[in-house]
Amino acid sequence: MNSSSTAVEKDFDRIARLPDGWDHNIVYHDFLLASVPRSCGLALEVGCGTGRFSRRLAERCGNVDALDLSSEMIQIARERSVKFPNIRFERADFLTSPIPAESYDCVVSIATVHHLPLVETFTRMREALRPGGVLLILDIVRRELVADLACDCVAFPAAILHRLAVTGRFRPAKEVRDAWEAHGETDRYSTLSEIEEACRVQLPDASVRRHLYWRYSLIWKKPCEVSNPQQLS
Repeated sequence: MNSSSTAVEKDFDRIARLPDGWDHNIVYHDFLLASVPRSCGLALEVGCGTGRFSRRLAERCGNVDALDLSSEMIQIARERSVKFPNIRFERADFLTSPIPAESYDCVVSIATVHHLPLVETFTRMREALRPGGVLLILDIVRRELVADLACDCVAFPAAILHRLAVTGRFRPAKEVRDAWEAHGETDRYSTLSEIEEACRVQLPDASVRRHLYWRYSLIWKKPCEVSNPQQLS
């Protein structure tokens, strides 16, 4: 594990202990679930956090492998998922841990890809999918156009009102804000152009969409041509 991974792990160990509240990613959970294959036998979530989306996946899939770099996240995810014996939580670095090739009907990642190198991450996700499997990514996008600033004019008040409606608060508690602000100092988000460029080679014909709350989604179905499976290293 490199120093960057260690710093991310420590950040998320701290975040794991915060109240399990609402965030912008939750808004898009149903959107992602709509693209999970109907007969999904085995799914993989990369960066599962406390397991909120893993539990949603487990209701639709035969089994779920859920990975996270933070040991605190994994511990809490296991505690909150005792009613889901079909989820296997594991503390692991997705880029360096052995991942069985062509084993998953669905690979999902929410707000994790921006911590990883795009091309290498897309490659490993592609190789982990079975032919016909689906890759689902939701992550944060960096502004690059004047139009993005105009979108912010809508997103900021909408986010405040949405949070108020769901939680009864205009913004998160101070301890939550402080933890995420400290974590955000080391984050580096990709622009939509960078994401689309990485897709051209690794995930051709992927559907990449910008969403309201500073998010983008990426949906890609692996072609059904069968290659020789091998252990990813």
